[in-house]
Amino acid sequence: MSGIKKIKNISAIGGADVFGTAMSAVFWFYLASQIEPSSYGEIHWFLGIAGIFSAIAMFGTINTITVYTAKKIQIQSTLNFISLSASVILSLIVIVLFPSFYTIDVGIILIAYVINALAIGDLLGRKQYTSYSKYTLVQKGLTLGLGFLFYYLFGYEAIILALACSYMFYIKRIYSIFREMKIDFGLIKQRMGFITNNYLTFILTGAVGGGQIDKIIVAPLLGFAILGNYSLALQVINMMMIFPSIFYKYLLPQESSGVKNKKPKIIVIIFSISISVLGIFIAPTLIENLFPKFIEAVDAIKIMSLVVIPVSIALILEAEFLGNERSKIVIIGAGISLVFLTIGMIVLGSWFGIIGVAWSLVIATTAKTSFYLIKNFIL
Repeated sequence: MSGIKKIKNISAIGGADVFGTAMSAVFWFYLASQIEPSSYGEIHWFLGIAGIFSAIAMFGTINTITVYTAKKIQIQSTLNFISLSASVILSLIVIVLFPSFYTIDVGIILIAYVINALAIGDLLGRKQYTSYSKYTLVQKGLTLGLGFLFYYLFGYEAIILALACSYMFYIKRIYSIFREMKIDFGLIKQRMGFITNNYLTFILTGAVGGGQIDKIIVAPLLGFAILGNYSLALQVINMMMIFPSIFYKYLLPQESSGVKNKKPKIIVIIFSISISVLGIFIAPTLIENLFPKFIEAVDAIKIMSLVVIPVSIALILEAEFLGNERSKIVIIGAGISLVFLTIGMIVLGSWFGIIGVAWSLVIATTAKTSFYLIKNFIL
């Protein structure tokens, strides 16, 4: 693939992710300026529950679908059927287990998360980067529009339902996949090892990298107000992670097809170091001036900005491992991260509050990346 073609493809993904993340950030930052940290934390706690259960439902993970679609193995319909069926069942379980005002909304967004992931995996696997950008921008635009609309009509309690509705237009994409190819469980049986490993990895990385398990731990440990501050810090870190995330989405189907990208990988690492430094010195000042209610997020952001560097390296290595169907390495790395994060948040969080929680994230991410580097060196 020519250098110009690579830049064009990365730009198609990148443009959508940058503008999409910006639109999403505008909404979340605006919401943070309007409501109390405890209310902000409560919303993110329920989103964390939906995120964990949607990860459990996703037997056909984004990475699995991307890899096999790139290899032109028509397995999407089968994986979609299993994942969607599981999401409906788990949605009902969530409604029963977590009775509250938000329960039905959480069940709906759980299914919406799965629909979104299945559609995105298919688009990336087909290398339809322009279509991916269009879908992403529409969804983020709906997040912004519906988020504001529902907030002003019904209050912050309706935000989760607004987010769920923003994903529903992906249903058309899923329907077209079912029409294009038949459900064939034989395809699953032949590839059960890779699919299962990738599924377990997705549960672990979804819980850790998706910022879900930490939300579930922080709320009962430190309260919704601290979770609100931590969630705002995560929003800032997610913005800092835009470029490495963009490159990962581009890199995985390329690695799956046997295409190497050495120079872009070096550029991403250098860029992540620069972003981390900027986050440490600039982001806290913005929080102090724009979100005075979330002052406890300032120190957390200074610490969590360090996460950008190991996460960038980990994403590059994960794309290489998964592209070569070495999913066992990734699942072990995800397990290492989950153990360090869970223990760290409970112990350090209890001792040092939000500062301990922030350091737990840095330690967990660094531990996983160190493992990847060792395995990559050995291989």
